[in-house]
Amino acid sequence: MGDVATGERRFLVLHGWQNRRPREHWQHWLTDSLRATGEQVLYPQLPDPELPSLTEWLSILRDELQMLGDGERVVICHSLGCLLWLRHAETAAATDMVDRVLLVCPPAPSALPATLAPFHAAPFDADALRRSARRGVELVCTDADPWCPEGAAALYGRALEVPVHVVEGAGHLSLDEGYGPWPAVERWAREGTFSPRFSSSRPRRRRTGSTPSPTR
Repeated sequence: MGDVATGERRFLVLHGWQNRRPREHWQHWLTDSLRATGEQVLYPQLPDPELPSLTEWLSILRDELQMLGDGERVVICHSLGCLLWLRHAETAAATDMVDRVLLVCPPAPSALPATLAPFHAAPFDADALRRSARRGVELVCTDADPWCPEGAAALYGRALEVPVHVVEGAGHLSLDEGYGPWPAVERWAREGTFSPRFSSSRPRRRRTGSTPSPTR
């Protein structure tokens, strides 16, 4: 996967619940890092992140996919953005197919309010998820995510039969845990692989007393 030239890839980055794309968040950092070397990246602010509508978010997602154009198409989701992709996959048209998808810390239905039920109320379709990405879907999660107390490795990785990469003790992989610059995910974006030390690598943590930003 690493033989795709710069400029021949197209990236779509999808944030989660209550996230207004703070510059310090790893998704913003990743977007800036990729664009700095000539990559084309779409990182939309999805509407009403505090009270999102699945219908509106799906509409934006599909509009963004149409703007990706040709070349390798890569999607990177965090938190509720992962559930958005899972719902998208269930009814996606052939033109909405991409090459690679990375799901980072999808939250458990048990941790989400009833207002978000359209995102999580019904079982997800593993076959539809596989069809949504020609080269595969991968999951990155942690062993201590407060937004997925059941453990995303089992709840999503095992249930949906996708490869799982676990980062130990890293919470929700959000600003509160220091993510922040995250070179491992940039490597995956560019090359489609994680380093052998991925599960034990940790970024610099936020300073005590700093104000948390919405990161779900």
